[in-house]
Amino acid sequence: MLKITNYLSLDTSAKQLINHLNNEKIPLTFSEHAVLTKLLDFECKIYTKEELLEAGWPDRVVAPTSLTQCISTLRRKLEPFQDIQLKAVARRGYQLHISEQSHVKVVSLSDSDTIRAAFFDVSLLVKIAGALVLFGILIIFWYGCEYHQVLKITSQWKSDKDIELNIGGIRESAKVFYKNDTDQLHESKWQKHIAPKTNQLKGLKGFSGFALTNGSSYSFATCPGYTLNDCDGQGIINITMLTPEPAGINMESFIPLSKKMETRIRYNRVLIPEGDIGDIVEHHYHADVYFPIAGQKLIRADLSISLVYQGENTGQIYTTTCITDEDCITTPIKLKTRGTFNQYQQSIGDVDVDVFFTKIDQKEFIKPEHVTESAMRFYREVKRMDIQEEELVFFRVHTTENTAVWIMPFMSDLVAWSRYERVQF
Repeated sequence: MLKITNYLSLDTSAKQLINHLNNEKIPLTFSEHAVLTKLLDFECKIYTKEELLEAGWPDRVVAPTSLTQCISTLRRKLEPFQDIQLKAVARRGYQLHISEQSHVKVVSLSDSDTIRAAFFDVSLLVKIAGALVLFGILIIFWYGCEYHQVLKITSQWKSDKDIELNIGGIRESAKVFYKNDTDQLHESKWQKHIAPKTNQLKGLKGFSGFALTNGSSYSFATCPGYTLNDCDGQGIINITMLTPEPAGINMESFIPLSKKMETRIRYNRVLIPEGDIGDIVEHHYHADVYFPIAGQKLIRADLSISLVYQGENTGQIYTTTCITDEDCITTPIKLKTRGTFNQYQQSIGDVDVDVFFTKIDQKEFIKPEHVTESAMRFYREVKRMDIQEEELVFFRVHTTENTAVWIMPFMSDLVAWSRYERVQF
């Protein structure tokens, strides 16, 4: 097989031209094949009529018109290939000229030689340009892909510090999650919101805790127990402070008030809508988060996440955010969402975390008839989420048999220790 261009070959054994663009085979006579082969020996060389007569009719004496007729027939068979020209050079002979444009022809996928030539028989400049284009496409794909977004969002957090919290007269260390540009990490940023004179809790002997700040708000989540794995879901405290002014939390009255608020109707018990059919396992996480502000009613956020796996790390996600105040005057401000999630394993500092990148498909916003002044900022936040948010990212930073600790994208960011329930349908 003799290659003429990237898409045209001369089959020397079968004496035929093969067009690899459409697998067309063009038969040649003995003389046509012999003359063309001679011309291909040295492209652009001018061969005399005598040389071509000897090649096409060896050991025979024929009239010069035989060569003229042969050249005419060859030209007709090569006519579809405009980059191949069989030229007559006056008083000298004939010359075969192959244009460089043949290098940019579309090649047949069935011809490995042609494919190799299309990729490698090009100039260094073309190769560099192609590599740059490919690199650019990969960069665009990388920056636009979901996994890059997960890495980018995760990299905004650090967890290389601990603070000491005094809860109910007990001092324990708490792991701190904070944004990269945050430097206000002294324990007083959290502790100043608890009134020291009323910071007493009977029966509390120890607790485990996590703290979080994004630079403007400060939150902590604690659970009774001497180690992180001792938490059984009872006695959890989740508090988030949204203003720098001390909230003046009276722990002696806060605990009974929070228990009273949590015994009211649970809006977020089960999130899977009626009508979903099949063997379904719902992984349900629920957290009560309190937002104390000095001189205002205590606000409770009833936050719920339900995961229904449809693959190893993918599935459906349901979230509900429900806002009430201590007197039930604002009852309730509620946002329900439904969508899909992909779960990734990442690290924040030395903490292994599960990242849930969620895409929201459905929303349901419930607006109360009356919103108190204390709850107005929460109403605006829930309404903003209803209007703007199409993607949410949740971090699960710790799990036990009955609980999990989450970083949730609510009121900017907060940490919450949740109770876990596995529900089979």
